[in-house]
Amino acid sequence: MSTATLPPVLTKKDFQTDQEVRWCPGCGDYAILSAVQSVFPELGIKRENFVVISGIGCSSRFPYYMNTFGFHTIHGRAPAVATGLKSLRPDLEVWVATGDGDALSIGGNHTIHMLRRNVGLKVLLFNNKIYGLTKGQYSPTSEVNKKTKSTPYGSLDRPFSPISLAIGAEATFVARSVDVMQGHLKDTLKAAAAHKGSAFTEILQNCNIFNDGAWFAITERDARSENIVQLEHGKPLIFGKNREKGIRLNGLQLEVVTIGAGGITEADLLVHDVHNPAPAYAFMLSQMEKQPGFPTPIGVFRSWPDVPRYEDVLNQQIKDVIAKRGPGDLNKLLRAGDTWRVS
Repeated sequence: MSTATLPPVLTKKDFQTDQEVRWCPGCGDYAILSAVQSVFPELGIKRENFVVISGIGCSSRFPYYMNTFGFHTIHGRAPAVATGLKSLRPDLEVWVATGDGDALSIGGNHTIHMLRRNVGLKVLLFNNKIYGLTKGQYSPTSEVNKKTKSTPYGSLDRPFSPISLAIGAEATFVARSVDVMQGHLKDTLKAAAAHKGSAFTEILQNCNIFNDGAWFAITERDARSENIVQLEHGKPLIFGKNREKGIRLNGLQLEVVTIGAGGITEADLLVHDVHNPAPAYAFMLSQMEKQPGFPTPIGVFRSWPDVPRYEDVLNQQIKDVIAKRGPGDLNKLLRAGDTWRVS
């Protein structure tokens, strides 16, 4: 009879630490933390194979509260550190927790190149449209004319769309969810976890101290149906309290239509395709909420699995060179080529 024992079943509690969670009461970060701690046990991965890496900001406290390996790195550099780790240890499940300031301002360059390389990381971008840790300055996602401590007369910058930026970098998985929509958030996190390449998820999150109500139009229950369209693969884009509105493609433009008006039926609506290989389709969707009368899309914008992961290509190249030229000698390498002595 076999004496082998099954690995212990993990629970949410296994991913909780003894650290005091030090976010402001009512912060949306609590909901995101709870969702991640609930999803991790369901992924079938050993706890010691998880790593959570962060930069600087309120969101970047995340590694302290996850009972996994982790790094709290420096401002904007979480993608760089995570890329290095994933390249050397592709067997690890590496998640990045970052914010709209950390990832899109000082860390913008690192974010772009991590996504274009298709490193097998799971990136959670907490977007509250403000710098919370440094007490309320405007961020790269703050709206025009935002009055803050650093912009007392209103900000002049046009805001970034994190989703548009990720799609522009040709990220192979791009999604959006909301802190208070726990069921949707958990499903989105599971979809990101299942993706093999770079999985970028923007999470709309409230900062009730410095930017309370940033996403009021889509977090209030009475307003959600009118202001949100859920992206579901293979299903038409329908929204509205009575599901009477839809999105259709008119030439090269998206437009909001009323089902039943002028003979319009569900068959006329745009059917969502997360596997569309052209990033232009997903980019169109990412720009919807900037247009008057359009809803904010949530869900998976794009999931394109047919791109090799950076770490796989890198390690295969190393194996190929070693097979061709041998394991190499660092001492010989340092003394090869153009060398000279200084006396």
